[in-house]
Amino acid sequence: MAEQPSIADHAIIGDLQTAALVASNGDVDWFCTPRFDSPSVFASLLDADRGGRFRIAPEGDGHLTRQSYLGDSAVLATRFMVEASTSSVIDFMPISDPAVARDQHTIVRVVRGVRGRTRFRMSCAPRFDYGRASHTVEVTPSGAVFESDGTRLVLQAGVPLEQVGDDVVASFEVEEGQDVGFVLETAGDGPRRVEEGEVLAALEGTVGFWRSWLAHSTYRGRWREMVNRSAITLKLLTYAPTGAPIAAATAGLPEQLGGERNWDYRFTWIRDSSFSVRALLGLGFTEEAAQLARWVGDRARESAAANEAVPLKIMYRVDGSPDLVEETLDHLSGYKESRPVRIGNGAADQIQQDIYGEFADCAYEADRLGALPASYEGLQTFSRILNWLSENWDQPDAGIWETRGGLQSFTYGRVMCWVAFDRGIRQATKYGRGRAADIARWTAAREAIYEQIMTAGWHEKRQAFVQHYETDVLDASVLLAPVVGFISSQDPRWLSTLDAIEEELETDSLVYRYDPAASPDGLHGSEGTFSICTMWYVDAMARAGRVEKARLAFEKMLTYANHVGLYSEEIAVNGEQIGNFPQAFTHLSLINAALTLDAQLDLAGRPGHVSGDGIAALLDERRPPP
Repeated sequence: MAEQPSIADHAIIGDLQTAALVASNGDVDWFCTPRFDSPSVFASLLDADRGGRFRIAPEGDGHLTRQSYLGDSAVLATRFMVEASTSSVIDFMPISDPAVARDQHTIVRVVRGVRGRTRFRMSCAPRFDYGRASHTVEVTPSGAVFESDGTRLVLQAGVPLEQVGDDVVASFEVEEGQDVGFVLETAGDGPRRVEEGEVLAALEGTVGFWRSWLAHSTYRGRWREMVNRSAITLKLLTYAPTGAPIAAATAGLPEQLGGERNWDYRFTWIRDSSFSVRALLGLGFTEEAAQLARWVGDRARESAAANEAVPLKIMYRVDGSPDLVEETLDHLSGYKESRPVRIGNGAADQIQQDIYGEFADCAYEADRLGALPASYEGLQTFSRILNWLSENWDQPDAGIWETRGGLQSFTYGRVMCWVAFDRGIRQATKYGRGRAADIARWTAAREAIYEQIMTAGWHEKRQAFVQHYETDVLDASVLLAPVVGFISSQDPRWLSTLDAIEEELETDSLVYRYDPAASPDGLHGSEGTFSICTMWYVDAMARAGRVEKARLAFEKMLTYANHVGLYSEEIAVNGEQIGNFPQAFTHLSLINAALTLDAQLDLAGRPGHVSGDGIAALLDERRPPP
């Protein structure tokens, strides 16, 4: 079996409707068309032999590679260094009218001679519909056409191509100052000669788009490079026609090598969307925040119009449709033999009460900061959700982590139900839109939830808020309690909870979401530390006044980014990135943690030095992972 690059050995390019992963060995080994959640045409990331790839790399072995983005953009440069020459491959996807959904998408790959002469080999080997469908290929003097059940790929090449089976290949040389271009179009008309000026214009336009977009960021803090890269990554993972962000660009990448926790993340979670609004507003991207807030509100209005049993599902496709039937791709071997490979997501029909608090906070923040002022229709939708929640908040659910081990009264879910009523009361009071009876009902619910959490969610022996009411297990999701205003960051109960999480779930600044061995979640195997939990930990520590320890934890976490500043979902014990990639949750939480930490450091008057408690933390090698 052919080798697969590590998950971290990838970068992402995209055009705001779909995306491709490019490994440092020159492979495009993941690409779905025409949307993020469409079937793949390149998926060697999930099966090196059957998945399909688009490779451009020097012939032979022994070359070194370096990969980086061009400045503040999503244009990628992979540099290849051999004994007597240096060359590069520049990869990007041009962006044209991204708000209009379309079938045609373009991957441009420019091979450039930098010094000396390098012989390259190109191989384009698509495998349609996750490798399940056959295809035809036709080679012409200008390129090649691949077709499969109505899906058409057109490869335009600057060198002659040769057909080998169902693939096309080329062998060619580049010398200093020479460019050779390859343009792969989906739903293209047919191969044509691509002029060098056309490719360079597309390159300049793509770089210009990203730099112009990023120029609207208001962030001027200490970690601008990483925050900017996270902002670009969130934008790359957003489906521009609707404004909906996907959780990650990939499906089936494992949370444990060889394990079964292999999910499809190419969908839009209400939770992720709401957190994204906060991050976008924090960076000054009010237009994107408003579009996303509208998308979330539309889902609630559609649910009300259809008289559905619940006001919101936990996730949707990027076009807002709820069809996410889960299936397994048994013909694929999986990333490094991690099976089953799943597409769709069976968790879509779970009940997760926390999403209503996240929805409410999203709407409240968008209104408070002027991104999307409240409307009559919006407030009516808000009221319908709260009236439903008044009758249903005290029901067990599957929780934020979508466990498949049974319903529970999760503490985090109850906290977010409290948030839903709190934000609803504030909005109704501000605009005078809530009837006195409704506000009284919502207030009673908010107070009942608060008392329930402070008694049933608090474990006296552990001196901590726990995962759910029937356990003493800790859960990192409660780190958000002070962020959403449920509890003061200086409350003794909160500080002791923070101490307990640090003692049990944190290892060298990285944080586990919970211990699956102590709290069975219906799945086999273990997992790594959850990167979003680490960022939540940083945020909580900063708010609690432990700013130097928070800063150290944050800057340690930055060292776990890959070579181009991207994160997957989790970090394994050996430091390897695991889970779907790149992960929007991780990048949006990085932004929020940076904003909080910057503010707290400014308040403490600490622009750059490390105090004694920070040095002590740096030298602390206390605990093995749980």
